[in-house]
Amino acid sequence: MTTDGTRDDTDDLALVSRIAGGDRDALDELYRVHAGWLTARLQRRCSDTELVDSAVQDTFLAVWRGARRYDRSGAVGAWIWGIGARRLIDQMRRRKPAPSDLTTGAMPCDSAEDQALAAGLQGDLGDAFARLDPDLRNALIATTVDGLSTREAAILLGVPQGTIKTRLSRARARLREELT
Repeated sequence: MTTDGTRDDTDDLALVSRIAGGDRDALDELYRVHAGWLTARLQRRCSDTELVDSAVQDTFLAVWRGARRYDRSGAVGAWIWGIGARRLIDQMRRRKPAPSDLTTGAMPCDSAEDQALAAGLQGDLGDAFARLDPDLRNALIATTVDGLSTREAAILLGVPQGTIKTRLSRARARLREELT
């Protein structure tokens, strides 16, 4: 902790070092400090609490397993966020739509942004957006709604920057195709 009571990244670095040495108490402490904000941010991406909870647990399991490989090139929180975002995407990919999702046309894991966009996107545009592949939709949301650059979106979604550019191009093309 710093003298003003705020958390210093050196605290987190020390915890990761202890985790790399097999200290479970350090993992508990890192979880206590970071799980709350990670859960809140992931819930902005997916309203399914079961998927989010699973992604958070998978994230800290990956931290436990990968602490020795952490390269200290950025903030520990950013490292955790990158893992968490990828774990949530993995969870979303593995999930099969429920039969009710198929009959209602609802997406199996609508994020808050998806819901807001769907509410604001009426008619054909809203329908076309809802039918986009989740990877394409996530790239659009990250760059358009969140205002991230393609580089930042790539880090957030855990894919190369070129993949984000390709997904954006494909998303725009599919939307144009459906709307003409």
